[in-house]
Amino acid sequence: MTKSLFVFGLGYSGLEIAQLAEAQGWVVAGTCRSAEKAAGLRAGGIEAHVFDGTALLPAAAFGNSSHVLCTIAPGRAGDPALRLAAPLLKQAQWLGYLSTTGVYGDRGGGWVDEDTPPNPGQPRSIERLATEHGWQAMALEAGAKLDIFRLPGIYGPGRSTLDQVKAGTARRIDKPGQFFSRAHVADIAATVVAAMTAPRPGGIYNVADDLPVSAGEVVAFACELLGRPVPPSIPWEEAAPSMSEMARSFYAESRRVRNDKIKHELGVVLRYPTYREGLTAILKAPRP
Repeated sequence: MTKSLFVFGLGYSGLEIAQLAEAQGWVVAGTCRSAEKAAGLRAGGIEAHVFDGTALLPAAAFGNSSHVLCTIAPGRAGDPALRLAAPLLKQAQWLGYLSTTGVYGDRGGGWVDEDTPPNPGQPRSIERLATEHGWQAMALEAGAKLDIFRLPGIYGPGRSTLDQVKAGTARRIDKPGQFFSRAHVADIAATVVAAMTAPRPGGIYNVADDLPVSAGEVVAFACELLGRPVPPSIPWEEAAPSMSEMARSFYAESRRVRNDKIKHELGVVLRYPTYREGLTAILKAPRP
């Protein structure tokens, strides 16, 4: 039987997942927001269709996909995949949704796992939790297995603290007791692909590395790797007024995310268990 995956949102994480699935023998299709990107993806072997969340997706685009993953962030109108492609989703055997660890809310630097009751404080996290519930309802209606992947800060080639240091935009902001979890995009992809055929009921999975630390600690390590001076630490009270509202919202919450479940249930072995291995690999990788 042909393994077929349809990805709503072939962006940074979605494309990494699609490429890994394709390398493992899956037939992959999905959506992006522009005709130019769709053409490039098709040239690379992934059947891509333009979907901007305002118009229905033709049934022919979806084909006979047995597995469907959504990576699209919801807005005030909710998840466009759920809103505009519900009849197609009901054909799937497996559904997956990329959510956020932001649904746990602020924990004052404490640990959270999948049994921690959600308590989102940021509007975007409230929207994510509502969308999780929407996918759970869809899976129940379709009789499909559903896996929800809660992600922290995502980094990888072309999108890491190394790029911020090179651009001269990295700052070491000192907010005592502040912890962030993060995950390398390759480990996210490996976890999702492992879950797609795992012989167990669907569930919720935190996808994070083993070492939550402050953002300033990561900046210092990136500077050392690049041989750049480590910028001075800036007290939070001094830095906050000049930060964007989005940046301040990230610093408004602090939590450390446990990842034991993906290891025990899915057999995931993180390629990049901490930011140190991840950033070092990015730096050593040949430029495309």
